[in-house]
Amino acid sequence: MNKITEFIKQLFKDKANNYSLREFVIAVCLLLIISAWVAQLCFNVTIPEHMFYAITGLVASGCFGYSIEKHPSSLDKKEED
Repeated sequence: MNKITEFIKQLFKDKANNYSLREFVIAVCLLLIISAWVAQLCFNVTIPEHMFYAITGLVASGCFGYSIEKHPSSLDKKEED
């Protein structure tokens, strides 16, 4: 159980090992996408298409923002020069 809680805590941290709202929003949006998928499979409840694209767009933009974010160690090296 301790490994699971540690894994969940690590999901919400950014490259500087600080908690970030962006990672939290991405995790919530992924949870929404998965729950909508399960609801459609099991209960035949569909999510409107524009809502699905909006949530998926939020996840994609969050992942893109994370990929272009500079790692703190590379910022420290530039400041030393």
